[in-house]
Amino acid sequence: MRITEIVRVDSKGRITIPMLVRDSLNIVEGMHLVLIADTDRREIIVTPALSPEAKVYELRIEVQDVPGAFAHVSDLLAELGIDQVTTHCAAIKRGETAECLIVADFSKAKATPEEVREKLQVLDEVRMVTIKPLQRG
Repeated sequence: MRITEIVRVDSKGRITIPMLVRDSLNIVEGMHLVLIADTDRREIIVTPALSPEAKVYELRIEVQDVPGAFAHVSDLLAELGIDQVTTHCAAIKRGETAECLIVADFSKAKATPEEVREKLQVLDEVRMVTIKPLQRG
């Protein structure tokens, strides 16, 4: 189901998520949401998926733009107990380079962020990995 609503931004930059949308996505008071602003596409993605216990990190992974590259990354993250909350991958240069932006919950991870970075770097298709914690507002 797709719901489209128009909302107004107040003087402090806030918006109110309409009740129909909140109810449909089970968004409740005090819940943390992930906000991703894509300035190229001029859009904001809001994802309601974080528990208060979540340890949230942003992973930026540059890979070779070949079939299966992201599947190898995703498989490794799953093996390490890392929950991908949101994922966006796009080719930077078709057939050569792609970049994945992943917001992930490390609360059940079997490795530290540094260990995860090191394990990802070992994959043949991976060129660069950065991992940084995301702060809750």
